[in-house]
Amino acid sequence: MRTHTQETQATITPLKALTFLREGNERFRANLRASRDLLKQVNETREGQFPFATILSCIDSRTSAELIFDQGLGDIFSIRLAGNVVNEDVLGSMEFSCRIAGSRLVVVLGHSNCGAIKGACDGVQLGNLSSLLNKIQPAVYRERAEAVDRSSKNTAFVERVAEIHVRRSVESVFEQSVVLREMIEGGHIALVGAMYSVETGAVAFLDDTLTQGPRA
Repeated sequence: MRTHTQETQATITPLKALTFLREGNERFRANLRASRDLLKQVNETREGQFPFATILSCIDSRTSAELIFDQGLGDIFSIRLAGNVVNEDVLGSMEFSCRIAGSRLVVVLGHSNCGAIKGACDGVQLGNLSSLLNKIQPAVYRERAEAVDRSSKNTAFVERVAEIHVRRSVESVFEQSVVLREMIEGGHIALVGAMYSVETGAVAFLDDTLTQGPRA
């Protein structure tokens, strides 16, 4: 698998970037990872990087974006924060990756069995973690299908909250970043949410969240 260059990055459309990630996850699930010379990629990226996608995911040790999408050095920007929470620092990182470094796609990636989502469902309060979990609380409130057991013991409730949180995060990226919104509306980048299953290794893209402009 070749390392991306400025020339190859320039040929990648937002939807082609999405296809790369879909194909990478298929390889991961089939245990057919692409052949790469990582040391060669170290050398090839020493003067610069030209990733095609930016992925916001959780810090969970089972959800490394480079692994689950079968990508090499210099292929993607990986932003990791417990509960894949969107804040000003995350938005700034996304703006850098897209406007300055040329990334074509932004993905908000949640996952099943997420500890941060469980903590928000249970109303956990713990030092600085409290403010992070509070950013997930709106997704807990929005989930109205469950009226009895709204705790982390209810697996179905937790998974519904996790997906709602991803959807809200996609909305937040679009609404809170003028830079990214203008790039999306201009067709330069696309934005989408997705859920990763820690049980199966599969990524399910939430296609109805795909936000793109006319040239994407």
